[in-house]
Parts: sequence; C-alpha cells; structure tokens
Amino acid sequence: MTLTGPQARAARILIEWPRDKVARLAAISVEALTAFERGRVDPGEATQDALRAVLEQGGAVFIDEDTPGTPGGGVGVRLKWARKDARQINRMESEGGPVGDDDV
Repeated sequence: MTLTGPQARAARILIEWPRDKVARLAAISVEALTAFERGRVDPGEATQDALRAVLEQGGAVFIDEDTPGTPGGGVGVRLKWARKDARQINRMESEGGPVGDDDV
C-alpha cells in the first residue's frame, strides 16, 4: 500500500509526535517530511516505507482502500490502541519483578 502525504500527517498527529521526531526516526529532513505531508513531493518508496514503519511504531494503523469490512471507505489511518489502553500497557510492561512460572 502506498503511503500518502496526508495519511502520514494524520498518523503523526494521531500519535502526537512532532514532525522533527518522525523525521529523525525515519532518517529524513524535516523539510522533506513537511513537503511530503503537504503533497508537494514524492519521496520515493524507500522513504515512504521508513515513514510508515516509524508511524506504525508509534501506534498508527494504516487502512487500505480495499480493506474488507469498510464498504465505501477509502484509505485512512487510525490508532492501534486507545490512549487509555496504551498507558495501561506501558504501566504493565514497566512493573518489573521476578518472572514466575504459570502453573495453569
């Protein structure tokens, strides 16, 4: 699936990451990211793949135009988890403590 500039911008806003963070993680310039988000340039497939991976790492899920169960829907983006769920997952993963066996 091809990543569009508006999709990248929407994903970045949804995951609440600033443009400079996304650009740094994707190894591109802030100017290049801005131009792509505004539809001025096509950065190429490799850069689109890098951007998509970074944004997915942040919790974005990209929706293809032909996704089953979305009649009449076009391309889009949504969050993988609700903010509340993400906070709870982060809290649970940070609990630490000794690892035990589950005797179920």
